[in-house]
Amino acid sequence: MSGIVVISAAVEGIVDEAVIRRLFSYMNLELGSVYGKNGKPQLHRSIKGYNNAARFSPWLVLVDLDQDFDCAPLLREEWLPEPGSYMCFRVAVREVEAWLLADYERIASFLRLPRTKVPTDPETLNDPKNTIVNLARQSRRRDIREDMVPRPGSGRAIGPAYSSRLIEFVTSYWRPHVARRHSDSLNRTISCLENLMRRWKARGNCQ
Repeated sequence: MSGIVVISAAVEGIVDEAVIRRLFSYMNLELGSVYGKNGKPQLHRSIKGYNNAARFSPWLVLVDLDQDFDCAPLLREEWLPEPGSYMCFRVAVREVEAWLLADYERIASFLRLPRTKVPTDPETLNDPKNTIVNLARQSRRRDIREDMVPRPGSGRAIGPAYSSRLIEFVTSYWRPHVARRHSDSLNRTISCLENLMRRWKARGNCQ
């Protein structure tokens, strides 16, 4: 379709995929194939191939900062010191869950919590995923607690349907235009995609 920018992507997991699908819908961008979804180590092993592809077509690669580095620029330098011409390589600080917490009114409503329970500066959190699990523990909804909180003795960090619940939230409730005001790494990702789109269109390569 004329004027539509088709962007391939690679992510760590299925929640990340849901996030970028919602983000692309918000930005009116066309998402192509989504690769990865098998964890951070696999994404790291494949980054060179994705970057080679980004010499010829637009790409987004999204990875969590986690506790690997003190800041996103250090991770980008380690993983991809020379990004391809059409590569948008972005880092969620410190996890993509922080982007969801950044829409704190909606996530409070989804988890059935007072809004004041949700941190308003999610990028300062060391473990946003654990923050969401602990918020779910306080939910007034039993099904939320059962789905998102790990069962005693399970040895797991998250509940059995944690990812499914977050995908539900992202798909139906999350507002990127609100969340970007409270998450610098999300705002930078949106700006990176906007710049990528402009550069690709300027070359007359619209698909």
